[in-house]
Amino acid sequence: MNKKSLSLLILVFGLYFSINAQQRVTMLTSMGQIDIILYDETPKHKANFIKLVQEKFYDSLLFHRVIPNFMIQGGDPESKGARSSKVLGNGGPGYTIPAEINSKYIHKKGALAAARLSDDLNPEKRSSGSQFYIVQGQKYLRKYMPRFEDRRGEKYTEKQLINYETLGGTPHLDGEYTVFGEVIRGLDVIEKISNTKTGKADRPVEDVYIISVKLLK
Repeated sequence: MNKKSLSLLILVFGLYFSINAQQRVTMLTSMGQIDIILYDETPKHKANFIKLVQEKFYDSLLFHRVIPNFMIQGGDPESKGARSSKVLGNGGPGYTIPAEINSKYIHKKGALAAARLSDDLNPEKRSSGSQFYIVQGQKYLRKYMPRFEDRRGEKYTEKQLINYETLGGTPHLDGEYTVFGEVIRGLDVIEKISNTKTGKADRPVEDVYIISVKLLK
């Protein structure tokens, strides 16, 4: 077995054990089901997301911003039943969450992360209380990764480099936003949503909505 095959095997086993140790969530959308795990190492974001799920906060909200090869974004309460001309993306629950940026968690394909205001308005990088995005991204060969390492001020691990080479992601966001979970089933649904035809402000022309979000035991 060569070094790359061994690394991939370690990656698979690591994912298996993390799935069995962390809180799982299932998100049923109008384009399919997405299963997610929430990270223990981002406790404030995990607790907040669980609270909102229990309150059915996300049910009937839209994915109001989607960009191919980048990400899909939802969680704006103003998107519920919003008319097609309404500009979305400014709504929330009325609070923000302190950043819990952890270099262990990168913006690989399927990463669940918290949206936030820009640095000039939000130098502490505090997260939106409800808006999130899920990464679609694209693949990056490791020869292109040093520039992203320079930006975040830290080297990527072998496992992280393999993720960007084989799964893809958005490494330019690493160190800037809190990643607090990942998709474990439904990456095809993420891709389908991200390729939806969009209009003004990257909002899908035909609404893509969250039917329900539930915690799994």
